[in-house]
Amino acid sequence: MSDQPAVPDKASLRASDADRERVAETLREAAGDGRLSMEELDERLEAVYAAKTYAELEPITRDLPTPGIPNMPAPAVPPGGDPARFGGVPTSHTAIAIMGGFSRKGDWVVPKQFTAVAIMGGGEIDLREARFAEPVVTINAVALMGGIEITVPEDATVRVNGVGLMGGFDHRSSGTGAPGGPTIVINGAAIMGGVDVRRRPPRKSKRDAELDPRRDYRQERLEARRERLDARREYRHERLEARRDYIRDRRDSRYPDETD
Repeated sequence: MSDQPAVPDKASLRASDADRERVAETLREAAGDGRLSMEELDERLEAVYAAKTYAELEPITRDLPTPGIPNMPAPAVPPGGDPARFGGVPTSHTAIAIMGGFSRKGDWVVPKQFTAVAIMGGGEIDLREARFAEPVVTINAVALMGGIEITVPEDATVRVNGVGLMGGFDHRSSGTGAPGGPTIVINGAAIMGGVDVRRRPPRKSKRDAELDPRRDYRQERLEARRERLDARREYRHERLEARRDYIRDRRDSRYPDETD
């Protein structure tokens, strides 16, 4: 009975170009998430393209999560918070406006670290309808001869640490929010520009915005109807009073009081 050929260890198998490219893509995503610095990314990419076997590729991403697989623990939800409001894959990590503008608003996922830069331009960051990847998020805002407006939910705990240099960095919205709300830390600088931070109530949905004029119109019609009914009642009351006076006067004229 002849011996079966030994099955080669997978780690010793030669890696293909597709294998190396998959590992490189994992590194690029990790750098985009802030897990690797640009120097670390360059070093690891060099190691990837120099690797010949799976054994050489595996250590390069050992300390990184696999893209698309939620192998990291889910972020904690603040006590009393809405689970649907926290978690999810960040929509974007940066926003840059150079002699132009940017906008982040509506239903989007705020990352743990978000950077916004406006150079001779303007930007809008609206967090009222957003989800938060973490209970605590940090926004780094830099406005150079430009402006950035940040709108935070009413229930958020806000800590503004930015500074103004020949410009203005609004600190008036700093303060503690309601239990279950996110914590938003805003850092950065306004250089010959401005960073405005405001608390505002939730935006009305399109349906609510359409219904409000209808409600107002119906309310106005009801009020007008009430006024007409009140006027009719008053008119009838006046006519009844006038008729009573007329009947009383006629009776008095027919049967005047006789006094001796």
